[in-house]
Amino acid sequence: MKIVDARVIVTCPGRNLVTLKIETDEGIYGIGDATLNGRELAVVAYLEEHVAPALIGRDPSSIEDIWQFFYRGAYWRRGPVTMSAIGAVDMALWDIMGKAAGMPLYKLLGGKSRERVMVYGHATGHDIEGCLEEVQRHVDLGYRAVRVQCGIPGIASTYGVAKKAGERYEPADSSLPSENVWSTSKYLNHVPKLFQAVRERFGDDLHILHDVHHRLTPIEAARLGKEVEPYHLFWLEDCVPAENQSAFGLIRQHTTTPLAVGEVFNSIHDCRELIESQSIDYIRATLTHAGGITHVRRIAALAELYHVRTGFHGPTDLSPVCMGAALHFDTWVPNFGIQEHMPHSEEIEEVFPHAYRFEDGHFTPGEAPGHGVDIDEALAAKYPYKRASLPVNRLEDGTLWHW
Repeated sequence: MKIVDARVIVTCPGRNLVTLKIETDEGIYGIGDATLNGRELAVVAYLEEHVAPALIGRDPSSIEDIWQFFYRGAYWRRGPVTMSAIGAVDMALWDIMGKAAGMPLYKLLGGKSRERVMVYGHATGHDIEGCLEEVQRHVDLGYRAVRVQCGIPGIASTYGVAKKAGERYEPADSSLPSENVWSTSKYLNHVPKLFQAVRERFGDDLHILHDVHHRLTPIEAARLGKEVEPYHLFWLEDCVPAENQSAFGLIRQHTTTPLAVGEVFNSIHDCRELIESQSIDYIRATLTHAGGITHVRRIAALAELYHVRTGFHGPTDLSPVCMGAALHFDTWVPNFGIQEHMPHSEEIEEVFPHAYRFEDGHFTPGEAPGHGVDIDEALAAKYPYKRASLPVNRLEDGTLWHW
């Protein structure tokens, strides 16, 4: 079997999504997600100019060698653009091999470690009561775990909170970056009240998660982690930026609240110190942005040695292709923790038909060969690319928030 074509498909059925399709001389093809929110066309150019031409004529079963070729051969290693491109190639190759073998991806990886994959949903509200209503909606849908975010009094725009009640939260909401105002003190004073209210209404059995979105310094995060200990969070996510990996060690000294990080990571080197020092409890790197299944397997294997579990990023700015591959990975990986789930729109679901299914707060990946996700190219062509940018934040005095 040889690769005869590699094409990039860009579509925007409500949001921009980038897909790499690799075709072989035996009529088998595979697809991979290459979406990098707010920088989609940078990955498109990388794939079209530097990756796709070098795939032609290769044996798609040489997954490890192809991964090494594009990672080491480029000289300029790592980075979100490079690793998203490699991730898409890797995902598509595993899809091809699953189809060629007539096996779902999880079986190629080693078989099931569990029968179903627990996921968490997103509950947001402009105030605490609005968030509680959304938590109830998720509980009614069967979710056992819910991420909770609410508006902060005195802050016009808060991360994770939809502009209108009932809408999906969408951070990339304008063609150029919008600028929001942020107050750490107001946030720290208010957000523990949210967790208290959730526990009072829903009891102790519901898993509560929260995303700080890199907004705090280490000592501020330590304060928050300590203050929310009575509410037994499943995790506190991205409480500080992780360029300085030792910062999590300081947080760990002050709190037993579990810590999660990694949605912006793109290689094992971004999290090696965090894992080896046991400064985190969950690693959130995605198959798309962290170099695909081949590389994330290495991250998960390292994490397992240090009692760190997976908790993959799963937003709507990654396509159902990534979600499908992730669910197969989740089904197999021994040190699974949880999987994020933000439901895609009906339009996206139509463009990307898939075998995975949701039931009672869990997903199953399906038994279709490969990762079980396809793309309707004719339908995808009806939704042209639209530029969209992620917001930036300024403090109340106008300082660009830079931590």
